Amino acid sequence: MPASTEPTGGDITPPDLIVIPARYGSTRLPGKPLATIAGRTLLERVVDVGRRAVAIAGRAELVVATDDGRIADHARALGCAVAMTAAGIESGSGRACAAALAQAVPPPIVVNLQGDAPFVPPGVIAALIAALRGSAFDVATPVVRLGWPELDALRDHKRQAPFSGTTATRAADGRALWFSKGIIPQIRGEAALRERDRLSPVYRHLGVYAYRLEALARFEAMPPGVYEQLEGLEQLRFLENGIDMLTVAVAPPRHAMSGIDSAEDIGLAERLIAEHGDPFGL
Repeated sequence: MPASTEPTGGDITPPDLIVIPARYGSTRLPGKPLATIAGRTLLERVVDVGRRAVAIAGRAELVVATDDGRIADHARALGCAVAMTAAGIESGSGRACAAALAQAVPPPIVVNLQGDAPFVPPGVIAALIAALRGSAFDVATPVVRLGWPELDALRDHKRQAPFSGTTATRAADGRALWFSKGIIPQIRGEAALRERDRLSPVYRHLGVYAYRLEALARFEAMPPGVYEQLEGLEQLRFLENGIDMLTVAVAPPRHAMSGIDSAEDIGLAERLIAEHGDPFGL
């Protein structure tokens, strides 16, 4: 059964839902959810993150959404609920939407905790849920402002894996302006900026999304956008259709990397665990 927090004091608001979309057929890393990182599968690590987020957020449940029996069996062995979704669904948001609509009671807020994101702090997920519970935005996603050493490390990593890692630009009120697999913005006068500020103007996007269910269903009914397809970033569909997204600035995770997209990323994840400790279960 999904982990949940029971409503109290007459609160009949349905629980929100954290969905972990997990598919076997990754182009660059087949069987990715079952890949081992420092002795634990990728899915095991992401389920652990989701469970701890449920405990912090309250009034929430957790489910793995997949079309693959091997992944479903592994999720159940971990004690996590499973929603079997159609094989034709190609995106994580689509799988999250299908899982949410399959619930007996539709959840007000759906979190897409991507199945390749083992280092997202649980508090970040809870912060996204809180941001939507307390605002008029329909979508929220976290970003981290990079210090100069972190920006240098991201640039180095992209020389080996150019499509690993996403950056974002945002307005002063947190509204998202753009996302890219490139490093944006380009920086004029960087040397002077480094002298003035310990932080760069670059925000790294953490690949987690919280949606109101109605907004997620509307998103899934829209055709893919031009830039969404060029960048390979489904969140651009919102921006291309004039729908505002809230970026929530959060503290840098102790293990600073984006999702697991390649064998090189697994190596980086294991190096980060060796250097900073294993966040599993903490």
